[in-house]
Amino acid sequence: MKYLIILGDGMSDEPIPELGNKTPLQVAQKPHIDKLAALGRSGMLYTIPEGFEPGSEIANLSVLGYDVAKVFEGRGSLEAASMGVEIADDEMAMRCNLICIENGIIKNHSAGHISNEEAKELILFLEKELGDEVLSFFAGVSYRHLLKIKNGSKNIHCTPPHNVPGTAFKDVLVKATDSSGEATAQLLNDLIIRSQALLENHPVNLKRAAEGKDKANSIWPWSPGYKPAMQTMQELYGIKSGTVISAVDLIRGIGVYAGLKVRLVEGATGLYNTNYEGKAKAAIEALKIDDFVYLHIEASDEAGHEGDVSLKTKTIEYLDNRIVKPIFEAISKWDEPVTIAILPDHPTPCAKRTHTMDAVPFTIYRPGEKTDAVMVYDEFSCRDGDYGTLREQEFIYTLLKK
Repeated sequence: MKYLIILGDGMSDEPIPELGNKTPLQVAQKPHIDKLAALGRSGMLYTIPEGFEPGSEIANLSVLGYDVAKVFEGRGSLEAASMGVEIADDEMAMRCNLICIENGIIKNHSAGHISNEEAKELILFLEKELGDEVLSFFAGVSYRHLLKIKNGSKNIHCTPPHNVPGTAFKDVLVKATDSSGEATAQLLNDLIIRSQALLENHPVNLKRAAEGKDKANSIWPWSPGYKPAMQTMQELYGIKSGTVISAVDLIRGIGVYAGLKVRLVEGATGLYNTNYEGKAKAAIEALKIDDFVYLHIEASDEAGHEGDVSLKTKTIEYLDNRIVKPIFEAISKWDEPVTIAILPDHPTPCAKRTHTMDAVPFTIYRPGEKTDAVMVYDEFSCRDGDYGTLREQEFIYTLLKK
């Protein structure tokens, strides 16, 4: 038996008045996902352990069966693994967003989904102007970058920028959680202010403003941590070989620590315009070789952060028609059976424009296994599934029948 997880990041939602108090999953035309629900068994899953914020880093670690309290060391160190950036024992890594601020207010967490090329120019500029023997910047993908600090303290509270659009940035600056974090908090807040002075009139931003685009006029560091100690999925669950496919460094980095091979797909953007067909083809090719494939699609999450109901619905339909359909058609012809699971990592409700901790719906299609009463896939139908409500690591045990 081979295993495929198709994860639609942030795909679940809450009832929306303009959709007749239904969710995007309920109104989207998704016959192929619904078919898997009808042929499989469903349930609900809480992916966020008590005491943690509902971030993608926490949720995806849970989906893959990790005890988050034992292994989590911040986004930065995970993304560094994907980027090929070494983290020394005395270095703390942080996610470093490029964000857009207007009149002192955080407009968005993504600088209007700045391009890789523009962002790289800005990050290299910041490294030249602000980098020193203590801290350094590394360019990632779009708005997602990396900051390393020697001997930084994790005893700080950082607000994820996607949680606070519309908030005055000064109200959500870094705060020390005890006296040992005060120097690091001050360093980071000074960096934020200094970056704003440097970036506001940078040629990249002047050109973006002239084109009616959001400026990338501030950095926003968050999610600090040191190098994590993680067992591989081979060690934990006996998976012989596996692959991760994603447009974002966070998921690829988790995959690296999990012992999965990273398969890159040209044109994978993390947005609605990602290369769906390329990702589907990559998953099919990986399944021919490996026992386990983790296929991550970011687009619905970004649409949720934008509060774009129509776009979020379209991203679900794209996933159904351009990912699930070709994969299911291909593997249905194989002699070796493939178990397919479909789920989000967390909800990203359009009305809230951030992640929530609610349970997410999941379906597991296992060839030859009995079905349950669930005939369509959404946040309400899956509550009646045979699997009931699971929590965190219970999902991977259920999927792999461990």
